[in-house]
Amino acid sequence: QVQLVESGGGLVQAGGSLRLSCAASGNIFRIDNMDWYRQAPGKQRDLVASITSGGTTNYIDSVKGRFTISRENGKNTVYLQMNSLKAEDTAVYYCHALVLRVDSQIINSYWGQGTQVTVSS
Repeated sequence: QVQLVESGGGLVQAGGSLRLSCAASGNIFRIDNMDWYRQAPGKQRDLVASITSGGTTNYIDSVKGRFTISRENGKNTVYLQMNSLKAEDTAVYYCHALVLRVDSQIINSYWGQGTQVTVSS
């Protein structure tokens, strides 16, 4: 099995910063894309940022220039540095990864449990 464990959420004032971390563990052979999603109350879960194993990144327009996704492949960990936070960034943030397990020949999708980010205005 594979587990994704997030940390780093919390309460911050508008304009502040937070850094989210997500560590993957288990019988991992390879991790392809790693992503951060978020889900605000009453809304669907949306992709925020993604990063390939080679380091290519993509962001939604609303976070470009404020958020930075990065990863440490040797630690199977992905980060989301969030600066200049706004009230509209308030949501539960979920880590997601596409993983090829040691005991499998197919790539599976895994999710973390989510971490709350609350930005007060």
